[in-house]
Amino acid sequence: MLTATECKNARCPEGKKWNRLSDGGGLYLEVWPAGPKSPEGMKAWRWKYRHEGKEKRLALGTFPAVSLAEARSRRDAARRQLDAGTDPAAARKAAKAAPAGAESTTFEAVARRWWADWASNKSERHAAYALRRLEQDAFPVIGARQVAELTAPQLVALSKRIEARGAGELARRLLATCGQVLRWAVAHGLAERNAGADVKPGDVLKPRDVENHARIGAAELPELLRKMAAYEGSAATRFALQLLALTFVRTQELTGARWGEFDLQACEWRIPAERMKRRRLHVVPLSRQAVELLETWRTARGEARTGPQDLLFPGERDHALPMSNNTMLFALYRMGYRGRMTGHGFRGLASTVLNEMGHRADVIEAQLAHVEGNKVRAAYNHAQYLPERHELMQAWADYMEAARDTGKVVPFRRARRAA
Repeated sequence: MLTATECKNARCPEGKKWNRLSDGGGLYLEVWPAGPKSPEGMKAWRWKYRHEGKEKRLALGTFPAVSLAEARSRRDAARRQLDAGTDPAAARKAAKAAPAGAESTTFEAVARRWWADWASNKSERHAAYALRRLEQDAFPVIGARQVAELTAPQLVALSKRIEARGAGELARRLLATCGQVLRWAVAHGLAERNAGADVKPGDVLKPRDVENHARIGAAELPELLRKMAAYEGSAATRFALQLLALTFVRTQELTGARWGEFDLQACEWRIPAERMKRRRLHVVPLSRQAVELLETWRTARGEARTGPQDLLFPGERDHALPMSNNTMLFALYRMGYRGRMTGHGFRGLASTVLNEMGHRADVIEAQLAHVEGNKVRAAYNHAQYLPERHELMQAWADYMEAARDTGKVVPFRRARRAA
């Protein structure tokens, strides 16, 4: 793969018409000899691909106006179009040939206008997430199409492509978002009908439970924990996965965490009500292993990046936003657990093991932050059974530590307390 320095220093050897430097995945930098208009020679990004059995090339811009990172991003966007069955070069040609003003009714243009209206009363995090999903998954595939010409089969193909990579819930949300965009287009006279109204997620996608509750059995836990500890991706992803396993909170509760929520002296993490699914403050007792993990991560991050308002796990590209929920999911895929384990899976696995260990079911349910039927009682349950929950969380951490170190997963049983 190329480096930015290699791109900057690239020259066309004397006597050659051009020189090509490959970056991998079909992307290369083409360099031409120096001339009157370009003393250092021209450099342009090209992507080589095949569509319907034919080899093609797509221009991605000139260097240095388009950096190496941006060229890779453009290549990835074009590849997503290709994976969805669209020829990127043909789509670009069609967009350029559209009548003047037609660009204002492409799906991308309309979606951005919809988003500006829709986001006005949404939280910054929620609004940014919705736009990021459109930019990463929808615009590369259907962004150049006119909203009036979009069909239900095209939306189905888009959602199924996302589901195929294991992101079933994301596929559902994006399909619903596309429907909202098209409904907005109809309301504003930009299209006569909403193609998204012709199909519902349940008609074409797998049931939620299949995706949300995918998890390994206890016998497979030692191998997973060892792979997580040795994960060669980013350190943030590795620490996030380990903390998720130790606390078995919902993935979005972890990714949105800020350092000010943690009291390492009291060994407690207090998740504010606004970040909880049921809008109720939730206390997560921290085991010895969880505290050690957090202290190690704080040292790695440095004092300047671990203030009370700093995110525990900021996004890789935009540090003002939390890590994407899919980051840990994709890491599990890379470790070989596609379709077998999700972040949510730690919740089900912990519940099963802790019940087998003899912990009271109502204590486990309280720690899982499941809904309390009595609303008056629920208003005060953030501290319910807290001493037992500290004991429970330490037992779970000890169990995982022993499983990782010894490969044994037979939980010790404890005497049941009277209800």
